[in-house]
Amino acid sequence: MTKQHTVTETEQNIRIDKLLSDMINDVSRSQIQSWIADDYVSVNAQRVKANYKCQTGDVIEWILPEPESLTIEPENIPLSIVYEDSDLLVVNKPRGMVVHPSAGHQKGTLVNALMYHCDSLSHVNGGERPGIVHRIDKDTSGLLVVAKNDPVHISLAEQLSAKDIDRQYEAIVHGVIDHETGLIDAPIGRDPNDRKKMGVVDNGKSAVTHFRVVNRFADFTHVVCQLETGRTHQIRVHMKYIGFPIAGDPKYGQRKTLDIGGQALHAKSLEFKHPSTNEQLHFEVEAPCYFQGLLAQFEKSN
Repeated sequence: MTKQHTVTETEQNIRIDKLLSDMINDVSRSQIQSWIADDYVSVNAQRVKANYKCQTGDVIEWILPEPESLTIEPENIPLSIVYEDSDLLVVNKPRGMVVHPSAGHQKGTLVNALMYHCDSLSHVNGGERPGIVHRIDKDTSGLLVVAKNDPVHISLAEQLSAKDIDRQYEAIVHGVIDHETGLIDAPIGRDPNDRKKMGVVDNGKSAVTHFRVVNRFADFTHVVCQLETGRTHQIRVHMKYIGFPIAGDPKYGQRKTLDIGGQALHAKSLEFKHPSTNEQLHFEVEAPCYFQGLLAQFEKSN
C-alpha cells in the first residue's frame, strides 16, 4: 500500500525519519530508518537519507511493507460472558488481558480465547483481530462487544462512528474535583515528545469525554466517564490533561501513585442497538475487587 504526504510550512526542516515516525502509528523511528534504507520511502520521487530535512511542498511517498503474518491459535481460556446469541457476544474482559495478538503478544489474548469459544467471528478487521469491534487497554477491565459475522460487525462499527453506542467507564483519579460534572473537548494525537504516548495536540483528532463525580476522598475522586469519541487512551489522556490523572496509571499517571499494577479504570456499561433485532441492549458489570477495595479503603479513611 502506497501512502503520500505533502510537507507543510510547520514541518519545514524536520528530519524525514522523525516526521514519518510521528505520522505513522505504531511504527518506531528505527523502523522508519530501515524503510528508508530499503527504498520504501522517496521524496519528490527521489531517494533520500534518514537525516534529510523536509522542505515545504516536498511530496513524500512511502510503501507500507507487508506485515509479518501472525499464527493465532485458539486457546481454552475462561471467558466471562455477559450475553451471547448467534450474532454477537458481550464479554467482561479481565484486567491484564490483551485484546488481540500482536508481535509481542501472540498468546493469552482475548482473541485466542474467542477463537476457541466461537465457531465463527467477523473478519472485517482482518485475520489478526477477528470479531473485535472496539478495544480497551490491557490493564483496563470491563465490557466489550464482539461480532460473530461481518454484517453485524459493520453495523456495530457504524453505530460507534455515529456515536450511537453508549460507553461508560468508572475511574479513580488523583486529586479532588470540586465540580459535579465536566466536559473535556480536546484533540488527541501522538505525543510529539514521546511517540509511545498519546497527548492533547493541536493537530490531533477530535476527542470528547464527559465525566461526573461519584464520590470524593481526601486525595482521590471516584468518577464516571462517558465517551463521545473513542481515541486511543482517551480517558487516560483527558484526565491527565485537566490535572486529575488516573490512579495507578504507569504511562500517564503521577510518579508517586498507587501500586496497583495499572490504571484504576473499568468499562462499566455498554448500550447499543442489536444489528439483527433492533432491540436496545444495555449491560453493566461491577468493577473488579481491587477497585472496590480501594473505594472501601478510601471511604474508611474519610
